[in-house]
Amino acid sequence: MFAAFAVNHGVMVYRSVMGGVEDLHLTASSSVGYPKGRMNRAEFTSELERLLRTFEDDAPSTNCINSTNLKACSMCMFSDGLESCYRCTHSHDSVHCSNLSHSSGCDGCHSSAYLINCKHCTGSAYLINSTNCSDSTYCFGCVGLVKKDFHILNVAYSRKEYFDRVTKLKRELGIR
Repeated sequence: MFAAFAVNHGVMVYRSVMGGVEDLHLTASSSVGYPKGRMNRAEFTSELERLLRTFEDDAPSTNCINSTNLKACSMCMFSDGLESCYRCTHSHDSVHCSNLSHSSGCDGCHSSAYLINCKHCTGSAYLINSTNCSDSTYCFGCVGLVKKDFHILNVAYSRKEYFDRVTKLKRELGIR
């Protein structure tokens, strides 16, 4: 059996199975710079892992301004300790975020501001220790909320009660 299963950047990858042994065949134009000829699964996997390690070690940051300790970031400003972030400003110690402002300790958050230790939150502001929240504001320790305001552990509070409780919680948890 001999079948093509991928075409990418001028490289055609063929897969053949003969007698229970699988081989990968790469064909590329000479200008692309990919390896040519027969390559088995182990050789392909090894080369791919080498390329990934090389990129991870040397991942440059581009068009960033007044920022330090960035890795694979683009267009970030006034930030520190970001990795794989895009258009983040005044943020630090975050990974895989975009359009984040004045935030810290975030992972996979987008189009948000003033987040602390949040994961996978979007279009939100003033969230602390929250995960998977969208279009929400002033949430503390919340999970999966959408278009909610003034919640602690997914329970709604009045504005005044929220700030009173959060002040105590932040002090107790050592959050500034």
